[in-house]
Amino acid sequence: MASEDYIKASRLAKTAYRKAVAAGEYPYLPALDDMVDNQDVRTEEALGLVSIPLDRIVGTKTAGRKQSFASNFMPLMPEHSEFAMKWDSVVKYHLDQGVGDPIVAYEYMNRFYVLEGNKRVSVLKYFNADSIEGSVTRLIPYETDSRDNKIYYEFMDFYRESQINYLDFTEEGSFPKLQEAVGKKSGEKWTDDEKIDFKSLYTQFAEIFESKKGESLGITAADGLLFYLSLYPYDEVKSKSMEEIRADVDKIWDNLPLLSEENKANVTMVFKPSDEPVERIFTRFFNLNKVKQLKVAFIHDKPAAVSGWTYMHELGRMDLEQVFGDRIRTEALVLKDSETDISELLEEAIAAGNHIIFTPNSRFLAASLKASIEHPEVKILNCSLGQPYKTLRTYYGRLYEAKFLCGMIAGAMTPNDKIAYQAPLPNYGAIADINAFTLGARMTNPRAQVYLHWVMQTDAESFHSMLRRENITVISDNDMITPASEDRAYGLYTYENGHMKRLATPMWNWGKFYERIIRDFLQGNWDSVKEAKEKPAINYWWGISGGIIDLIMSDELPHGIEILTNIIRGQMYEDYFNPFWGEFRRQDQTIVGEKDKGLSPEEIITMDYLVDGVIGSIPDWQELTDAAKERIELQSKITPAATTIG
Repeated sequence: MASEDYIKASRLAKTAYRKAVAAGEYPYLPALDDMVDNQDVRTEEALGLVSIPLDRIVGTKTAGRKQSFASNFMPLMPEHSEFAMKWDSVVKYHLDQGVGDPIVAYEYMNRFYVLEGNKRVSVLKYFNADSIEGSVTRLIPYETDSRDNKIYYEFMDFYRESQINYLDFTEEGSFPKLQEAVGKKSGEKWTDDEKIDFKSLYTQFAEIFESKKGESLGITAADGLLFYLSLYPYDEVKSKSMEEIRADVDKIWDNLPLLSEENKANVTMVFKPSDEPVERIFTRFFNLNKVKQLKVAFIHDKPAAVSGWTYMHELGRMDLEQVFGDRIRTEALVLKDSETDISELLEEAIAAGNHIIFTPNSRFLAASLKASIEHPEVKILNCSLGQPYKTLRTYYGRLYEAKFLCGMIAGAMTPNDKIAYQAPLPNYGAIADINAFTLGARMTNPRAQVYLHWVMQTDAESFHSMLRRENITVISDNDMITPASEDRAYGLYTYENGHMKRLATPMWNWGKFYERIIRDFLQGNWDSVKEAKEKPAINYWWGISGGIIDLIMSDELPHGIEILTNIIRGQMYEDYFNPFWGEFRRQDQTIVGEKDKGLSPEEIITMDYLVDGVIGSIPDWQELTDAAKERIELQSKITPAATTIG
């Protein structure tokens, strides 16, 4: 006669079986041999004795025993069967002696399949044990372009250093980010104490995550923990109590749902200002905000005298003072040195009573997000794009529109079909700019070739050497200059016989953006952005139609080129022209886009390829300077695919 434990386990099995059948799912344990062919496996690797999390044991290696268990590993065989007796004997041994010998299992894609020891696994799952020892062989698949495969290869690197196998991530790059978050360098082994500390934190966080039904968000507990560690330092978090962690999680919870792939599509992209009338700008100001003067702060990483990026945003701040006068008070805070914590300046600005804070640099994204969570009464906006957070708004400009216009001029003006393009940093925004420029050049000159040079690439040929070698006289250079710089090489120009002649310059007009944001806030429209009711994560992405981007053209341009460029610019102003409309080719000649359709914002933001006509390539990580690596790491700390410059 079967024991009471077997009868209970059998009931659990039958319940799981019925649910699987009702859902049209396979009701038994999957067999690895049925799922993976030898041709799918690149190699096998013996891992030795491994502590296997029981929730990662999902099936059997061979098909022989798969129908003896339901999909939850509970037993399906009759209560009077020999199988039931053996299962009960394992229970007795477990209660009297412990687990016994290690099982034998295979690991594939960080899931485990039992070759020997199915009953031991079943019994321990029944008793809600955490893990079991096993002798494990890993089956390593061939590398593919699938997301799951790429994440798995990142996991294998992480496992070699940490021996941690209980984490699931849904985003590429998460395992390296976790290493960085806990203060471990690539290739650095974890000590036993470090493993224990991390396991303790993860267990607490996972319990909180599950109690709040976190799985319904479409992300994993590991995803949530990584996001948490991007905001709160690991050295502080690991010593916090369960209740302190719970309080932190409660604060960040509203931002977690938008981390999932499904919900990222619900991020609101605001492409230009609304057409709402502005006659009521100040009528409700005093009653609505109950303040006599609106206080606005800007936080920069460098002084305007040495940073063209800061200089342009400071012009925007000064524009606010001219437009609104004493109705607002603005201040600019600057990091004193590279070691200064941006969080300190944010807290300083909040303590000073600022109602709105702009952080015009993607380096400040993580700190800005944390401050927006900790201080929901303050409106904080960071200059970046594609961020899925409810408490923090982001903003950027569609610079690629002006780049397309510059490309049109360059294509028409080059005497030998060659154009030079100097690019700063190989992030997503810069790549869209390069591609738009090249498409514009080929619109006016189908033979045009754009020679690409990266400023922040090690061991690269100098820019001037490339110009001389290729006899290039039409050049697209930096988009901005610093007031203190004597270098006049910026924008689009020709350079012949030591003489520079300006052709056109892309222009940022941040004052237009800042003015409209302040107007909306004063008018009481902050929370009434039309799209925000259903998609509360707001990203402002204005272009020429929003007045934030424009092009200054030289008076000496040929009249026909000026007319054609103005026609296309006018079409952009009316939102009738998209530089990435229709089909075009990558460098490898594969087709991108569709006829009579433009690329989506996400496709533009996440471009990781160059179009046909570009001579050059996107540098690999090891080819970048240390400064470039630091900026890219800071920009991707929270989300992996965000367009961020500054």
